[in-house]
Amino acid sequence: MKFDYPESVEQWGILEISLEGRSDGNPFTDYSVTGDFYGKNEVKRAEGFYDGDGIYKVRFMPSFSGEYTFVISGTGFDGTAEGKFEVFPASDKNHGPVRVFNTFHFAYADGTPYYPVGTTCYAWTHQPEETQEKTLRTLEQGYFNKIRFCVFPKHYDFNFADPVTFPYEGTPCDNSGITQENFGSYKPDNPENHWDFTRFCPEHFRSMERRIRQLMDLGIEADIIVMHPYDRWGFSEMSAEDDDRYVHYLIARFAAFRNVWWSLANEYDLMKKSIADWERIASIFCEYDPYCRLRSIHNCHAFYDYTAPWITHCCIQRQDDYKCAELTGEYRARYRKPVVLDEIAYEGNLPHGWGNISGKELVRRFWESAVRGGYAGHGETYFSGGGNIWWSHGGELHGESQERIRFLHSILQKTPGLGLKPVDLHWDGASAAAENGDFYYLIYFGFHRPSYREYDFGPEPYTVEVIDTWEMTSAVLGTFRGKVRIPLPGKEYMALRICRPD
Repeated sequence: MKFDYPESVEQWGILEISLEGRSDGNPFTDYSVTGDFYGKNEVKRAEGFYDGDGIYKVRFMPSFSGEYTFVISGTGFDGTAEGKFEVFPASDKNHGPVRVFNTFHFAYADGTPYYPVGTTCYAWTHQPEETQEKTLRTLEQGYFNKIRFCVFPKHYDFNFADPVTFPYEGTPCDNSGITQENFGSYKPDNPENHWDFTRFCPEHFRSMERRIRQLMDLGIEADIIVMHPYDRWGFSEMSAEDDDRYVHYLIARFAAFRNVWWSLANEYDLMKKSIADWERIASIFCEYDPYCRLRSIHNCHAFYDYTAPWITHCCIQRQDDYKCAELTGEYRARYRKPVVLDEIAYEGNLPHGWGNISGKELVRRFWESAVRGGYAGHGETYFSGGGNIWWSHGGELHGESQERIRFLHSILQKTPGLGLKPVDLHWDGASAAAENGDFYYLIYFGFHRPSYREYDFGPEPYTVEVIDTWEMTSAVLGTFRGKVRIPLPGKEYMALRICRPD
């Protein structure tokens, strides 16, 4: 049997073993491949997958440096494949996968704090190559360190084009005449899809994993939406057997990428699945993902029970147009997990209420979430009569919020220890302190406009810094003791950082 693999790999990198095997029958269902990996500090089993053209692959992410051995077995080829490889220490920019730390927060495997400032581009990997490249160039600007996107294509307002590739072999229904104006009433001449849900299209998944790898190189987490209801192709109504096969294939192909997160569904409660279905799907991720990647599920109207043991963090869409980030502290107390408000409405001008808030309001919601001990997500929905909308297609950004979100991230990274917790200072504005107990406060006034505030933090010295969250400026006023009056400009979106002197 012929097989190929590299002799060395970086810690938290990807070792890929390619094997030549059978292509007769249906290799996606008739044959299997599994890898067992042995190191001094870990033993892992990883499912492999068929990648077309008689090639089977197994991917593995080593968590430690040193020497490893492996044994690959399966029914798609004769015998077993065995070998060894060396894992060298991670490079400076490779901090490993993100995990939950300090109950409510995240950090990389090497202990580096991770403060998510994510964005949503549901269908960016389904667009033409030029648009995908534009999206990557935008992401290179460093506005965000997480992006949510779908495996399956999306059929929804302003999203009617077929994707570049489909996840299965077959042919889609003909919807080439659908437009925003006739959406909901258009009747295609050929309304039937013809898919073979037992045969994946490797090209579709190769394209996605190429983008996941590029995101990894940029230091951006790939929050993969496994299922969603915005569908005209039949992918949201596959059988349980087809769903399970699909989940196994995703794990085998994507789980070894250290930047992958699993979001079982976007707006799960709009899909024709029971809680028992979701729990069954979650159990597959728990059992077969060797690396226990972060897992959650996203709501429309009804929250999932985020106390479920398989859920690592909350992935929440707002329930109230006027109060969402303000509830972050309540969610923390209720679920005792990191709170990620991945959809708090989008900066834009769509006719839908969720898609036309201002950049200032979106940034305000980011700050409200942060000082209440959680994290928020960005989206942009500017429509100019045609072209791409970031929230679904990617491409280029046109809004005002992304620069201010990057500014907030720079402030969060200066938090001592790891993470902020909400505190009640009995003053207007939301307030946070460092989770680790250091003397450190971040106070946000939002739409309040005080001309001054008075504080008394006792006889020990403390430094006061005034932050303009919209203009992205900060100024240290000095070091004080006891009671002090802090002058403020009397404008919206101001914040204070109060901490011990350096």
